[in-house]
Amino acid sequence: MATVTVPTRVPTNAVSKSTATTSLWTPAYSLWRRELVRFYRQKARVVGVIASPLLFWLVLGAGFSKTFQTQGPNGGVASHYVGYFFPGAIVMIVLFTAIFSMMSLIQDRNEGFLLSVLAAPISRSAIVLGKVLGGATLAAIQGWVFLVFCPLAGVHVGPFGILYSMSIIALASFALTALGFIIAWPMDSTQAFHAVINLVLIPLWLLSGSVFPASGASGWMKTLMLLNPLTYGVDALRNGLFPAQITTFSPEINLIVTLGFCAVVFIGSWAVVNRRTNKPAA
Repeated sequence: MATVTVPTRVPTNAVSKSTATTSLWTPAYSLWRRELVRFYRQKARVVGVIASPLLFWLVLGAGFSKTFQTQGPNGGVASHYVGYFFPGAIVMIVLFTAIFSMMSLIQDRNEGFLLSVLAAPISRSAIVLGKVLGGATLAAIQGWVFLVFCPLAGVHVGPFGILYSMSIIALASFALTALGFIIAWPMDSTQAFHAVINLVLIPLWLLSGSVFPASGASGWMKTLMLLNPLTYGVDALRNGLFPAQITTFSPEINLIVTLGFCAVVFIGSWAVVNRRTNKPAA
């Protein structure tokens, strides 16, 4: 007697979920990998991202080393300006890397690569995920590399402090890259992007407690610094590198605000992509 084989039917919803997952992660991974390869092929760009903050840190640290001191919990001196500015220099590296990474978004549009990606049958979320994760990975790696200068800054911290600091660097990298994505997406020229960078991102860094503490600022400036979400990221990094130093906020508050900042800017980057691509053709 012949055996009849009944084909197994795969549920339609399972197929659609598998296809959706593939259409999200595969192109996102390709865009992420493309960002890394393109960055490290440009040797001058790699050197410039680290050299500029290193120069700022050494010059400002040497210039203010005798006039700026922070106090420890028992009233003693916790660090000179070289140590105080060290977390700010790391965030500067992260910021510069995020800026250059998102500048490539404008170049991709002008060269036609972004148009081909938008025309492909993939989720627009994959574009956001791939570009933001690519830029954030680069920024985080550059920030982690700068940690080798910890002994010069007087940082003597254990493995937990290093891991905590690396986590904060990764979160700050993600947030600043997503913020740069929001700014770069609607722009068609790098000149306009530079203008907005000078108007928004550089002041965001200056008013984050990287250069001077909020406690010594005037009333209106202190208010701006407290409203600046990057302030909490810098303070969180200082929590990890200088656990004995008095910081503006507790580690819990710094971590919560930093995570919230990451979520808000990532949702904003996703929203700006969908608003731009859903416009009807003229």
